[in-house]
Amino acid sequence: MSVRVHKLAKELGFSSKELIVKLRELSVSVKGHMSVIDDETAEILRHELEEASKKKRKEVEKIKRKDFKEIEVIYPLTVKNLAIKLQIKPNELIGKLIKLNIFANINQTIDKDVCEKIAEPYKVELKEKLSDEQELIQLHEVKENSKKRVHRAPVVTMMGHVDHGKTLLLDAIRKANVVDGEAGGITQHIGAYEVDFSGHDITFLDTPGHEAFTAMRARGAHVTDIVVLVVAADDGVMPQTIEAIDHAKAAKVPIIVAINKVDKPNINVDKVKNQLQELNLTPEEWGGEIICVCVSAKTGEGIEHLLEMVLLQAEILELKADPDTYASGTIVEAKICKGSGVVATALVQSGTLKLQDIVVTGLHYARVKAMINDHGKRINKAGPSAPVEILGFSGVPEAGDTFYVVDEEKKARSIVEKRRHKKREKDLMPQARALTLEDLSKEIQKGKIKILNVIIKTDVQGSLEALCASLNKIESEEVELNLVHKGVGNINESDVMLAVVSGAVIIGFGVGKDVKASETAKSKGVEIKLYSVIYEAISDIRSAMEGLLEPHIKRSLEGRAEVRQVFKVSKVGTIAGCMVVKGAIVRGMESKIIREDENIFTGTVDSLKRFKNDVKEVKEGFECGIGFRNFNNIKAGDLIEVFKLEKIKKTL
Repeated sequence: MSVRVHKLAKELGFSSKELIVKLRELSVSVKGHMSVIDDETAEILRHELEEASKKKRKEVEKIKRKDFKEIEVIYPLTVKNLAIKLQIKPNELIGKLIKLNIFANINQTIDKDVCEKIAEPYKVELKEKLSDEQELIQLHEVKENSKKRVHRAPVVTMMGHVDHGKTLLLDAIRKANVVDGEAGGITQHIGAYEVDFSGHDITFLDTPGHEAFTAMRARGAHVTDIVVLVVAADDGVMPQTIEAIDHAKAAKVPIIVAINKVDKPNINVDKVKNQLQELNLTPEEWGGEIICVCVSAKTGEGIEHLLEMVLLQAEILELKADPDTYASGTIVEAKICKGSGVVATALVQSGTLKLQDIVVTGLHYARVKAMINDHGKRINKAGPSAPVEILGFSGVPEAGDTFYVVDEEKKARSIVEKRRHKKREKDLMPQARALTLEDLSKEIQKGKIKILNVIIKTDVQGSLEALCASLNKIESEEVELNLVHKGVGNINESDVMLAVVSGAVIIGFGVGKDVKASETAKSKGVEIKLYSVIYEAISDIRSAMEGLLEPHIKRSLEGRAEVRQVFKVSKVGTIAGCMVVKGAIVRGMESKIIREDENIFTGTVDSLKRFKNDVKEVKEGFECGIGFRNFNNIKAGDLIEVFKLEKIKKTL
């Protein structure tokens, strides 16, 4: 495939002369703007001139917009309101719209793109006024100054099998950090707390399990920097250990393994490391990247080394935040306490939270009446990575909700009221479903999916291995099959929450569903597919993957017409008087208009007439009138070609 110099120059935003100079610098011989260059050379030029092209377009746009007047508007705009903004009569505006084949009365609304197109000849740039919600987000995005960003404490979540000592290890770390004689001894439970180790702070999130960890992620919360995976030395990798690993991987956070209970007799640490290696968590000492630390929650052995490794990983991550901006962060948990009202545990992630700050989160807001740290002390401010209890909320926020500080209580009320209104509207609408196998082929057509994420649960290990082995044999360069999690046993709530955040399909073979899993799946719109025959499961997944393949588009020329004369028709637009010189012209078909070997328009044939009659098709040798929606720049001598498109399904 080749392209002419003038056409490529136009694409890149350069003059033909400028492009010819660049071609000669690359030792490509060209005579002039009509010279043809091959596709490979064109791609090299596109790559070489990409940045320069963007810069040039910006400069042209800047010059173009220099004399433009900027007017702030709120969309959607009615014809009347746009006329007022442009300081023109409504009838004049209606006339402009008719030329674009848009017929609207004075009270009808106009699309944003059309408004901008209409405003351009009047040298007016329409700038959309931000909503309170948009202003809030922008305020926090703009205010964070990269030059003021300083190192912050890492936020760590501990995960693992239920009886492997996660809670005891957390308690051991907390006890080791309590200063002798400190009032209250071990600190109160507030869902998160800080540890000071060797002059550096580490924040630990105390979630009840990886289901809660993933539930927070499902609400858009990204609070964890590092996951410490706790594995018992005497027990090794268990089903919940694998679940925890898959949840951590889905969150794309680094994992440090704490091999606990090393004080017990007859343990085999190498066996544990070997099990981890089989799960693609190869220890550093075995040539991998996973830090493994032997610890004992009972004796305190290895705890200091574990904290050192956490700080080392944090150093690699280069965690930073700006403490001098408006505070924002995440709600870790919230509850109603007798005598205190609503108490929310928050993790500050950026900025500094202060007393009397106005905070918006979810469907609630608060003027911060009091802040209490994890030692039970009242404090006046909390910086990045600091966990703190907040008093003063109007209601109970949800775990995982993002909080923002705003400058006015009036604005906070407005934002919350609009969010509540949207929620009421959403509750009245039918629930949206998560992806099912049947939905996947539709999603690929929108360019949304290239990976099929699958969670697999089977009755026994043998079935799991057989099913996974068969699925791994399905090969495709276009679609990737990603086994997000695989395990033995009934489908549980953890599987459903993981499906929500990863967009996975749950496949069950020879298993059932827990009651809670069924309820959560129904509320979250997650489909669970159960099978009793392996072949059926493999067949359905293969079909889903084939649905993800981009179909091959076969384009065949159906007809060609020459434009002999152009007619301007009132209230309709431009009609091309044509002679069909090849094949047939069919209304509704994809078409293109060619002028001097250059494609100037691609669209569909909107209207087709023989004399005054609307027709569906006009064959070779006959005259006809052809019209296109929103395109009137047709000239005598143009060629109109129509094509038949055929989608050919690909198979694996």
